[in-house]
Amino acid sequence: IPDHYHSVQPYLIFQNTSAAIGFYQQAFGATERLRMAGPEGRIGHAEIQIGDSVLMMADEAPAQEAWSIQHFHGSPVSFLIYTEDCDALYRRAIDAGATGFREPADQPYGDRMAGVQDPFGYRWFLATHIRDLSKEELEASH
Repeated sequence: IPDHYHSVQPYLIFQNTSAAIGFYQQAFGATERLRMAGPEGRIGHAEIQIGDSVLMMADEAPAQEAWSIQHFHGSPVSFLIYTEDCDALYRRAIDAGATGFREPADQPYGDRMAGVQDPFGYRWFLATHIRDLSKEELEASH
């Protein structure tokens, strides 16, 4: 496993990866790590970092059957970002163009949680851990 990567890396496909990178920088404070673009501007591979996690991405590539979320009319995949202040990150994402679907609120499992959908169709849960619970308490909280 290369330095600064985890065992599992999310890999997302977009119709416009450049726009996605810009949104994630504005909404979540992402840092662009790598952008491999062809002469026509199509991004074959890019990487951003949010916190200590890397997100890989690329433009659609029908020849490789790499399709964006729009091809499937939605996605069953969502993401969770742990942050020091989910309320502030929620407002930042909304200001960047995300749509809120879950207002920030304390949850019985020990996190304060909010939810936004990005302009590309992915859902992001934003969480701040506010209290530790035992395994038994967590299992009983649902």
